[in-house]
Amino acid sequence: MGSVRPLRIQLPRSNPALNNVLRFLVRTVATAVGLWVATALVSGITVSGSGGWATALTFFAVAVIFGAVNAVLKPVIKVLGCLFYVATFWLIAFVVNALLFLLVSALAGALTLPFHVEGFWSAFWGAIIVSVVSWAISLLVPDTQRRAVEFRRWDLGP
Repeated sequence: MGSVRPLRIQLPRSNPALNNVLRFLVRTVATAVGLWVATALVSGITVSGSGGWATALTFFAVAVIFGAVNAVLKPVIKVLGCLFYVATFWLIAFVVNALLFLLVSALAGALTLPFHVEGFWSAFWGAIIVSVVSWAISLLVPDTQRRAVEFRRWDLGP
């Protein structure tokens, strides 16, 4: 009887482009789930899709718009309004997020997507709900690239 050797499984190298696409999809789906929760909890946020898949695609499309608005405008607003952020102990961020949420609603309407936010307070609470749900989902899905960078940063060995 021969010796037993451990089974070696060699995984293919990761593809950075594929990882970026998957990360984008996970973040977009997390935002879409947050939008769905916000429409369920806040009466002033509505999606009037014709069916299950149409509504899901509307949430996904609005999540893409939401991500684009946050990626482009939010850093600019933070730089230009840095003094306001510091002076209000970052409480102005809630107002900024609500206004960006209203902008997403206007852009969705311009693109004839059946997503609508009615008023500032609906946008205020909707933005908070989307942020919390997206954050919670991102905790459940590991981001291996970010962890690898963190481990490399603290690795003091040769």
